[in-house]
Amino acid sequence: MGGYTHLLLAVDFTDETGQVAERAKQLAKAFDSALSFIHVVEFLHMDLANELVLPQDVELEEQMVASARRKLQDLAQRLGMPDAPCWVELGATKQEILRVAAEQGIDLIVVGSHGRHGIQRLLGSTANAVLHGAPCDVLAVRIAEDEGS
Repeated sequence: MGGYTHLLLAVDFTDETGQVAERAKQLAKAFDSALSFIHVVEFLHMDLANELVLPQDVELEEQMVASARRKLQDLAQRLGMPDAPCWVELGATKQEILRVAAEQGIDLIVVGSHGRHGIQRLLGSTANAVLHGAPCDVLAVRIAEDEGS
C-alpha cells in the first residue's frame, strides 16, 4: 500500500484550526503529497423550502463565502502554502466535502477531533457522516485540550 497523494483538510475556523492544519501540513510533507483546503458555508435557508429567498439572504451568503475564501487563503499563507487549492462551497457540509473529495481524487480527508466531545465537535454532526460516507480514508486529528482556559 502506497502513501497518500492528495490530502483535503476540512476547516471550520474554530480556535483549533491552526493545530489541525499544522498536522495536515506535516502529513502532506511526510507523504510528499498535495494538500488542499475546504470550508463549507451552510445554506442560511435550507429548511425554508416554502419561503421566498430574500435578496439579503443571498447577499449575506455571498459575503460569508467571500470572507471564508479570504480566511482559507490566509491559513494557507500562514502555513507557507500560498498556492494550495482552497475550496469554499455553499451547501451541506458533509455533501460538499464528499463531493469535492470525489471530484478531486482525494485519498485522505483530515478533520479535527476533541477527544472529550468526540469527533462530532469539529464539524457538528456532519463529521461522523463524512467518516462513514467518504470515498477514501479519513483522519481525525486529536485536538489537545487546554485545561488552563
